[in-house]
Amino acid sequence: MSLQGLYYWDICQGLENIPVIIEENVTKREFPTFQYSPENIKGPGCIIEPSECLLPGCSCQSHSCLIESCSCLQRYGPTYDSHGRLSHHENPDTGYCRPVFECNALCGCGEACYNRVVQRGLGIRLGVYLTEDRGWGLKALETIPCGTFVCEYAGEVIDYVEARHRQLAQSPEDNNYIITVREYAGQGTVSETFVDPAMVGNVGRFLNHSCQPNLVMVPVRVHSPVPRLALFAGRDITLHEELTFDYSGCFGNKTAVEKMLVQTAPGTEASCTATIERKPCHCGAFNCARFLPLDISVFNN
Repeated sequence: MSLQGLYYWDICQGLENIPVIIEENVTKREFPTFQYSPENIKGPGCIIEPSECLLPGCSCQSHSCLIESCSCLQRYGPTYDSHGRLSHHENPDTGYCRPVFECNALCGCGEACYNRVVQRGLGIRLGVYLTEDRGWGLKALETIPCGTFVCEYAGEVIDYVEARHRQLAQSPEDNNYIITVREYAGQGTVSETFVDPAMVGNVGRFLNHSCQPNLVMVPVRVHSPVPRLALFAGRDITLHEELTFDYSGCFGNKTAVEKMLVQTAPGTEASCTATIERKPCHCGAFNCARFLPLDISVFNN
């Protein structure tokens, strides 16, 4: 399609609510080949179908759920405000993330329920482009208010064995797209999710790391116990600003993360990336850690 005299094409090929564009003259620089999928799909070692509805639903029959009567909101607590923006992401008493559960396909409420955000899909105009020194990147094509859902980091959901196999098969020049998300739920309970968008994935695969990011990753459960790795604006984002998140899962809360690592039982930090060579970080932030993180840890309380 043409826009102001330039030619663009939609990398998601109509699979998202709105196009994700890239300038045509950039495609000659070996745009990566992959199968686009807006949501997670079942990969090797995954025992649960990510799209299967396995979580209980509410019996609300209203346009939008009310906390006084909705079993979902009473069970998990409200997550979004009336504008559908993330609120109360962290527990003020502990600093740890709260679990996020949306209403799902078994709920009686309507599609417009304010507790349905991530499941609605992409709603922000995004553009893929070539950065100066970090390969492909993703930028905002409109201003994004703090708390707004931006996109998912979606791909194949795989297990530890497959993740380990894929990472060890990579050369130092290969990009590692595999995200390892650990959720700590207290009493030594640790849940791990491995997502790889290298071969099958969505626009989230183009997000670069920053030690001072503007997005925060939150595991959100909709229909399935398998979390959807949702990225929300951690602050107001300006037009054409590059979108980034911290691959370690931090967003201005390193103290709480470091504290929890000390409190965690021995062995729970074992990682499929433990022997993978770390790559230098080029984010340019004043607090740059010099190397890319290997895993994301999320602490639910």
